[in-house]
Amino acid sequence: MQKITKLSSNRVSGSIQELKATHNLVLCGLMAALAVVLNYTTSIMITPNIRIGFSGLPNRVVEYMFGPWVGAIFGATLDILKYLLKPTGGAFFFGYTFNVMVAGVIYGTILYKKPVKVWRIFIAELLTKTIVNCGLNTLWLAVLNGNAFMAILPARVLKNIIMLPIDTAILFFTLTFVAKLVSMPEFRRYQHRKDDAQM
Repeated sequence: MQKITKLSSNRVSGSIQELKATHNLVLCGLMAALAVVLNYTTSIMITPNIRIGFSGLPNRVVEYMFGPWVGAIFGATLDILKYLLKPTGGAFFFGYTFNVMVAGVIYGTILYKKPVKVWRIFIAELLTKTIVNCGLNTLWLAVLNGNAFMAILPARVLKNIIMLPIDTAILFFTLTFVAKLVSMPEFRRYQHRKDDAQM
């Protein structure tokens, strides 16, 4: 138990330390810009109620590379930025920003400094869709629109069941590409120079 606690503590502190590197901050900025562009340009409508969006992929890349706490901060900042750039759906509601932070912690905890595996991504997607999409999102919709929680839950559960394998596949291919990119000699050489400068 002590070993697990120590490992978890190292992962948390490691994620927080990622913010100290200028290189990482610049990369987060680039991912934020990409997320804003994808949010307005790239989506595929399967049915009127089911849409495949790609604007969340930059968040997943940040969570994979820099961990849960950077992922949560990045997600919250980006959510507020998107709202300021294009305020839709009424007044700002912090519940949705909180959802993004929770998702960042889930993905970051499961994916950070781990090999890219389909089963690992599937678990991250399953937990996020269960806790955030079906749980918290449905709760906020019920509170804001005055709907009964159980009345709108079945349709949201069905939607997330359909999207689970699709999102898992998209994220797997994305992170596989990112992992190959990060392992390139040029990137690793720069990473070593950055580590030496911090020591």
